[in-house]
Parts: sequence; C-alpha cells; structure tokens
Amino acid sequence: MSDVSHDARAPVVKVRPDREMATTQRLPYFIGISTGTAGSTGLSMYMVVVPPGGHAEPHFHADYETAIYQLEGKIETRYGPGLRESVITEPGDFLFIPPGVPHQPFNLDANHAARAIVARNHANEDERVVPYDPATEA
Repeated sequence: MSDVSHDARAPVVKVRPDREMATTQRLPYFIGISTGTAGSTGLSMYMVVVPPGGHAEPHFHADYETAIYQLEGKIETRYGPGLRESVITEPGDFLFIPPGVPHQPFNLDANHAARAIVARNHANEDERVVPYDPATEA
C-alpha cells in the first residue's frame, strides 16, 4: 500500500503554447507546464528555440535544477567558472545543470534552429535567472 496521497479532484491540464515568451537569456521560450498555465506547484517545462547561429546570454539559476532534452540541432553549452568547460548535445541527449552553475548555450548550426525541452523543479514561468559575467573569473 502506498502512503502517497492523491487528490482525485485535481484536474488534468493540457497546454499548447500559442506564442513565445521573451526571456532574460534572449531566447524564445514556449511555456508548457507552469503555475500560470497548469497550476503546477513544483515543476515547469518549456520548449526553447536557439536561432541559427544564436546563443543565450551567460547566466545561472541560483535555486533550482534544470534538465534539458535536445530535440533538434547541435548545441554547445559552455559552463563553469569563466565558462571554460564545454559539452555538446545533439538530438536524443539529456543535459542536467545544477543550481548555481554558470552556463551559456550556443547553436552550432548557422542555418537551422535548435530546439529543446527544458524542465525545472520550480513552477513559476517567470524566469529567476541571474546574469553572469565570465570575465569576473577569467
């Protein structure tokens, strides 16, 4: 027997984003699951699009984890102090970014957009992003 309680009256919510949201990272996000769209309390999920040859602004998330699933394209994510570390993700790859880790994704394809699903253990779609200047740790 499970000791997890369930509220059978809680609604199941379907969300289809109809417009993009601008973010402080300067990438288009399509909000899927969040407090505002589905009433979630501890989870959010988005689709992010990195334009051809584009990139986000360097940043970190102070108090929540980020998981990314690469759908299309090839992204180089520079991370860590001074953004000196690097990892490349392609379709089918998952990427985990712990709280407080500076990072900056770059689309390596100058002709095609890259798309990924982003999930966070924070339910508010209003980004709590902290800008990061890699020159401070160069």
